Amino acid sequence: MRWGYNWELGPFQVWDALGFVATCERMEKDGVDVPDVIKKMKAAGATSFYGDAAEGAKARGPAEPRRDASVTDDGSVYEPTQQKRVARTQDPRYLPLAAVRRGDAPVLKNSGAEAWDLGDGVLGVTFKTKANSVDADVIQMLHDATLRAEIDFKALVIANQGEHFCVGANLFAVVMAANQKQWDGIRQIVTAFQSANQRLKYAAIPVVAAPYGMALGGGLEICLGADRVQAAAETYAGLVEVAVGLIPGGGGTLNLLWRALASIPAGTQAIVEEYVAQVFKNIALAKVATSAVEAQSLGYFRPGDGVSFDRDRQLHEAKALALGLCDSGYHPPAPRAFKLPGESGIATLRMMVDTLVAAGHASEHDAKIAGKLAEVLCGGNGGASREVTEEEILELEAEAFVSLCGEPKSLERMQHMLMKNQPLRN
Repeated sequence: MRWGYNWELGPFQVWDALGFVATCERMEKDGVDVPDVIKKMKAAGATSFYGDAAEGAKARGPAEPRRDASVTDDGSVYEPTQQKRVARTQDPRYLPLAAVRRGDAPVLKNSGAEAWDLGDGVLGVTFKTKANSVDADVIQMLHDATLRAEIDFKALVIANQGEHFCVGANLFAVVMAANQKQWDGIRQIVTAFQSANQRLKYAAIPVVAAPYGMALGGGLEICLGADRVQAAAETYAGLVEVAVGLIPGGGGTLNLLWRALASIPAGTQAIVEEYVAQVFKNIALAKVATSAVEAQSLGYFRPGDGVSFDRDRQLHEAKALALGLCDSGYHPPAPRAFKLPGESGIATLRMMVDTLVAAGHASEHDAKIAGKLAEVLCGGNGGASREVTEEEILELEAEAFVSLCGEPKSLERMQHMLMKNQPLRN
């Protein structure tokens, strides 16, 4: 159950955690049919399913059964042969984050994140916010850690702890600012997050993100800004902002589209409409990959990004990937610009959404959000007349994000998500 379904404890470990004897007594009191083998274990003095053999041997007399012994169906006690306990060799790839860190204090620290020396010339950033969400402190740490890594380290790894890598931006802060109509404040946060992810993208040292669990919204935007990803096999990744009435605001639209267009040779007059349409669908439908491999097929991760099938080895493999990039002569990517569909592309994508609205598969507000997303991905009305730069897409993205924060129905979606933890279709 732990390996196959990712349970933290198996069913009998849960029983032990609740207390073997107390749980048996509660089951009997509540009228639950307790199996005979469990009753016999209890009568024989067993206190757990997973007892310590050595401690049990010390505590019992020569004629007593081991307290961690099991009882067979015929009532006889099965006692495993006592074996000499030997120390198991520790796999060096299994070291947790706390054991990898060097020194007694972080290199950098604020209330939302820390940056630690992970050894071998690698600086590691770890978020400390609730569910590792992105707030102003996390954004500031991404800036500061990148600068420090460029000066004193060889590489930067973003490796979090907790159940999920990052569930996205701090939605509560966005709602509070929107209710108070602090549009300039929202824009400042958006542009700071865009700048942080672009800073990762064009850093002088390699940056590796190590997502696992949920890497949604802003969490995926950080991964899109990194040079490479070393993802746990069980990673759920997607840009899901439309579920709360918004579009990606941390460079997600830009970097997902630019990654899709990256295979086009410079100077080629390529037809980009199909690339744009696919990215549009992934964001507008809030498509979430249910594994790292599926995330690669959707363009969220690169085909050459690493996949860790053992979470205990992920940090080791992320460090190795970062150092491998450094040792192979890493240099940051060169900025590119592309001709985009422009006004005609916007009309085509809006027509696609209008068809869904007419069929009852999307709401009018869905169409409004999708229309703003289309404008960004198509480079605005003039996107087809010239090559569009990254800065221009980021400006369109920020403008769309802030304008949607002022939409009452978007605010309803955000508040509903905070209160119910479920999306609202309005």
